Amino acid sequence: MTAPPRSEGAAKPELSDRARAETRLGQRLVAPAIVLMLVVTAFPMIRALYLSLFSYSLTAPEDREFVGLSNYLTALTDSLFWRDTFVTVLYMLVTVSVELVIGFVFAMVMHRVVFARGVIRTSILIPYGIITVVSGFAWQFAFSFQNGFVNDWLPFLDTDFNWFGDTTPAVIAIMVSEIWKTTPFMSLLLLAGLAQVSEDMIEAAKVDGATWWQRLWKVILPNMRAAIMVAVLFRALDAYRIFDNIFVMTSGAVNTESISFLTYRQTIEQFQLGIGSALSVLLFLSVLVIAWLIVKLFKVDLAAARQEG
Repeated sequence: MTAPPRSEGAAKPELSDRARAETRLGQRLVAPAIVLMLVVTAFPMIRALYLSLFSYSLTAPEDREFVGLSNYLTALTDSLFWRDTFVTVLYMLVTVSVELVIGFVFAMVMHRVVFARGVIRTSILIPYGIITVVSGFAWQFAFSFQNGFVNDWLPFLDTDFNWFGDTTPAVIAIMVSEIWKTTPFMSLLLLAGLAQVSEDMIEAAKVDGATWWQRLWKVILPNMRAAIMVAVLFRALDAYRIFDNIFVMTSGAVNTESISFLTYRQTIEQFQLGIGSALSVLLFLSVLVIAWLIVKLFKVDLAAARQEG
């Protein structure tokens, strides 16, 4: 027995007047920012796309030659590009995962603490206010085997252990500096999400006998999904474009460079504008793919969250 065909109205429920009004308001609010971003970034993006189609070096500008997609083919068939892509993805996955856990703990503390709330929130957010280059130099000094304190604090290491002498410890050092610097940003976004969780729902769960873990998994986290998605999205895209800490701490040595650093080397150090522009375009496209994957992974439906639609 075949099921009756679904009507178009059932397949796509109509939005309420409030939802449509909020959508129009949101479009008007973001329109100036979108226009400004297009004005500021459109020319560099188009210029980079144009230069990526040429074999172009600043050391011999008169020899510029149109090569089509050859620069992209060169990048995608080079093992160095894929090695740096793997390292970049590793930076992103590890740092964002650790920051999400620690940032949530910090957000819970800032949300629940009553005594000296302002002092605690300010103390947690201090690392994010420090310039990345400054924090990078500080952590490079901390991990130094000559006069750093990390080796002294870890008894299972030799005092002369060189963190920057091999790939694995150097990557770990860079990740630690990145996590220390940007976890406050993650906690700030999660704190905003915690503020949206209804206390009445939490109290109702307590009355029903739910434990702390049950309240966390069944009430708090589901109602923070949108905030978690925004926090992960912003930090993942930022972590994928990591450059400052690598530049300061290792300068890309011992296989620690990212895609952004590879683009920098090709464009600024070697003056290869063609291949450097192609790498920039590939970096931009990969950022778009990552953003799309994160949005699809969380499947946040804001209309459903408002119980509308």
